[in-house]
Amino acid sequence: MRAKTMFTGIIEGLGTLAAIQSAGRGRRLAIESDFALDDVRIGDSIAVNGACLTAVTITGRRFEVDLSPESLATTTFGDARSGDRLNLERALRLSDRLDGHLVSGHVDGIGVILSRERRDNALLIRVSAPHALTRYMVHKGSIALDGVSLTINRCDDTSLDVSIIPHTASLTTIGFKPIGSRINIETDLIGKYVERFSTSARGASDNPSAVDRDFLIKTGFL
Repeated sequence: MRAKTMFTGIIEGLGTLAAIQSAGRGRRLAIESDFALDDVRIGDSIAVNGACLTAVTITGRRFEVDLSPESLATTTFGDARSGDRLNLERALRLSDRLDGHLVSGHVDGIGVILSRERRDNALLIRVSAPHALTRYMVHKGSIALDGVSLTINRCDDTSLDVSIIPHTASLTTIGFKPIGSRINIETDLIGKYVERFSTSARGASDNPSAVDRDFLIKTGFL
């Protein structure tokens, strides 16, 4: 059984969408990486704008990935065009430092960049998001936008704010995406698991070992 692939949200470099080929209701993308792929093999996972995709061919710095109809429906790849610049990250190895946060590469939904504002040396970006995603967001929590691990500065039921430092802006697409751009969002895994545990515990209050709200507060999750 293959272990679950994980990422950190620390983008290794950019790539360019070189070609798009229809495959029924799916698509095959050819991507030219800006950096060497010497240690990448066919079947390895690469996060492309935050979506975990499998390399099906590799030639030098060029690799191809297949997108299912489900992936096209839940990510921004449905709008992809040749020449688009893309964030790339190879899968996390057990020996690697976890500099960002645990990212699964399973995009939860799509947001839209509402505003961009320069403040001193930072770029403040506001992104709209559906309530189905914002329910998992908290002030100073983690979020992955187009695969970039970021900290939430502010959030409400319909949007979130992030602050981009110059280093991140210069190395990822988030530094030059204009207002109105659609962006892939993956919320933090912890929030999803906490909700799952809480839901499972409802109706089981007679079980002293059940995970309920009181338990989560006592253990520091809420």
